[in-house]
Amino acid sequence: MRFEGLNVAEFFSNIKDTLSKVTNAISGNSDLEPPKAAKGNKLNSPESEAQFYAQTRDERAEYVVSEDAAPPEESEYLESEYLEPEYARYPIVKRDWEGLKRLIAWLEIEPQVTSLQTKGKELLRPTLSLLGTKSPQKSDSSEFAENSESQNTQLPINTALQENSAPQENTKKRVPRRPRFWISLGVASISGGALIYCLWILYTLDKGLPDVNDLSAFNRDGTMTIKAADNTILLQSGPATRDKLKLQEIPQLLVKAFIAIEDRRFYKHRGVDYQGIMRSIVSNLIERDLVQGGSTITQQLARVVFLNQERSIRRKVREALLAQKIERELSKDQVLERYLNLVYLGSDAYGVADAAWVFFSKTVDKLNLAEMATLAGLPPAPSEYSPLVNPDMAKKRRNIVLQQMQEAKVITEVQAKEAMAAPMAVKPSAPKRFKVVAPYFASYIRKELPRYVSKDALEAGGLTVETTVDLKWQKIAEKVVKDAIEVDGRRQGFEQAALVSMDTKTGEVKALVGGGNFKESQFNRATQALRQPGSTFKGLVYAAAMAAGFSPYDSYEDEPIIIDGYQPNNYGKKFSGWRSISDALTSSVNVVAVKVLMDVGFEPAIKLANDMGIKSKLSPIYSLALGSSEVNLLELTNAYGTLAAQGNFIEAHGIKRVINQRGDVIYQANFKPKRVLDKDSAAITTWMLEGVVQNGTGGPAALNDRAVAGKTGTSENVRDLWFIGYIPQVVTGIWLGNDDNYPTWGTSGTAAYNWRDFMSQAVKGMPVEKFPKLPELEGRKGSIKAKPVEPKRIIRGMIVNEDGAIVPYNPHPEPKYYPPQEPAYQEPAYEEPAYQEPAYEEPAYQEPGY
Repeated sequence: MRFEGLNVAEFFSNIKDTLSKVTNAISGNSDLEPPKAAKGNKLNSPESEAQFYAQTRDERAEYVVSEDAAPPEESEYLESEYLEPEYARYPIVKRDWEGLKRLIAWLEIEPQVTSLQTKGKELLRPTLSLLGTKSPQKSDSSEFAENSESQNTQLPINTALQENSAPQENTKKRVPRRPRFWISLGVASISGGALIYCLWILYTLDKGLPDVNDLSAFNRDGTMTIKAADNTILLQSGPATRDKLKLQEIPQLLVKAFIAIEDRRFYKHRGVDYQGIMRSIVSNLIERDLVQGGSTITQQLARVVFLNQERSIRRKVREALLAQKIERELSKDQVLERYLNLVYLGSDAYGVADAAWVFFSKTVDKLNLAEMATLAGLPPAPSEYSPLVNPDMAKKRRNIVLQQMQEAKVITEVQAKEAMAAPMAVKPSAPKRFKVVAPYFASYIRKELPRYVSKDALEAGGLTVETTVDLKWQKIAEKVVKDAIEVDGRRQGFEQAALVSMDTKTGEVKALVGGGNFKESQFNRATQALRQPGSTFKGLVYAAAMAAGFSPYDSYEDEPIIIDGYQPNNYGKKFSGWRSISDALTSSVNVVAVKVLMDVGFEPAIKLANDMGIKSKLSPIYSLALGSSEVNLLELTNAYGTLAAQGNFIEAHGIKRVINQRGDVIYQANFKPKRVLDKDSAAITTWMLEGVVQNGTGGPAALNDRAVAGKTGTSENVRDLWFIGYIPQVVTGIWLGNDDNYPTWGTSGTAAYNWRDFMSQAVKGMPVEKFPKLPELEGRKGSIKAKPVEPKRIIRGMIVNEDGAIVPYNPHPEPKYYPPQEPAYQEPAYEEPAYQEPAYEEPAYQEPGY
């Protein structure tokens, strides 16, 4: 290596002389008139000189070039580091020599360059002297000009400074700084990347946080709550809170007890209490027990509602973020209310209201101070601190709560000592959520739920099901069913009953009872039992006839008849001759019903029945007119409800709305009426069914204040007793019978009587509405087309006797003679005579002997 750079001034001077001669030859004396552009380049200013000097001093190490480098040419000097920054500011020399004039003006900075070079030499002299190398010392620019050739010739010879020159030493000194720079840069990059990653993680977690606006609708996973129309809880399954209270309904002392032990700075932090975390650690270490928790009440609420008990940093971060989000969107009172209603306190008690009942059989407003402190101490370890499981530990924990309340100045020292002295007295009760109201209706709802809610939603749980049941009607229905079984059933040989009542305008089930005792039998006879409806099905057959254009005054002969081997019989095997359709319905004549079904056709009658609400399979046979196909009580009641709604079908339903655990509505009932029967046909059928109640078999169902339409029914061998009746607003059906199909010895009038018993109470005070008037019958056309049945063989005037033989009908048969039989001897049962104490007899008086 060799040191170069001290000949720059001489080089610039030579360049200036040469260029000046060229310029003078072209355009005159350029030395006297420098280009105007040089006046505004600021290079001659003191500021530019100082900056240039500083830059040159800092970059002096760059003067070192390779020892093998060839002597620089003049063109290379023009492109040197000194010329490059300023040279780039000026355009390339053009034909008008303007660029050359500017270059000459730029060369006027020679004095500054010379001065800078002199100072550089002085700065480098001590280093050169240490290395034993003589450095040329020339102070003015003239000396550099005189010796320019000699210096240029010496440039290739100066090879003494190969390894130990000062610039090389300075270069070596800079080497150690470079690893530190790259290490620092690497550390900064890693730190910055980690910070960005952490911020991204926090952003992702924050974006993934659930909505916290409506925590009041929250239910835990695996739970289900079924509510009545008035929001009364009918049934709860899983870890659900039964009684949810407003904060104003919870005693303030109980609220302050929870705050004192769980989160004393509740009103000062915004979700996460860092000071409280440190305080709890210190307190627990001092007491060597869990006396205070690190999580705030808001964090606990976030964990209960949105998270699980997983022990991970991710869960803790999400818990903290959720707590802060909850605090941003809810008030402190809202947070407290939700926490006190949801916190698990052991023994299947969720929330303070449930816990007060489970441990002390009290409502929260009846709790004393010691009992409040007991409840407030449960959240950290509900099982360990339960007064039912570990009374001694529960008492110790209670006293810690009382001490914390005293320190927080919630209670006085006297109050604390008095409560600490109180015994741990408990009076346990079963959780209220285990009690089921309207159990048959609730079981019906649980079976209906999969129709409206996905399987995944059911498995996740946390559902709240809002239903249509009217608890007032439900209680009336339960009592009517119970009395029917206990009173009428004993006399008429049936052990079960069922009742369904619906709103005809909405299809909402208002009451449903499926048996006498749900504990003994969960089988729901209103929805699960398929039974023959008997004559109640005639109402649907006659509705199809009216829709086909028949008149209620059309007549049919009630006669003995055999149709393709099937013989319809009337009650008592009596026939009454020609009867109108209306009259035949009033008297429940079987033969006329079968003939009407034949003229309407199986297909139209079955289709209309299905459209009106019958979902069970109906067989296209003659006995269909007499109710041989089995149906359940709910669907038959629904079909009669279509008549009450003037031909509009609305599916019977008991669910209004389903809400998931986050408060989202996942199902909303939206049943619309569907026209399945024209209004005139529905009105005619209703008019005929009114006659059944006014003048026929349905008489026991008549109400005093309003008209009733309906139909009785009795299945074969009196196994089932029915009555389905309605007013314009309500339709109700009742069934009586035995689960084993054993015959009864009652009548369908019993069912009608119990229908009246229910309806007279349920609709009391309800506005009276009238049925539609009978429409004009003359020239009326049907809305459906009849498809009459063509039997293969009809035998009139004949009947099938008990032996199966076809014989002529005898309207006045002789009574059969049964010879008397001597009863078999039966030994009387032995009865032990009752004990009788002998009567006291006073002895007769005797004269004493002498």
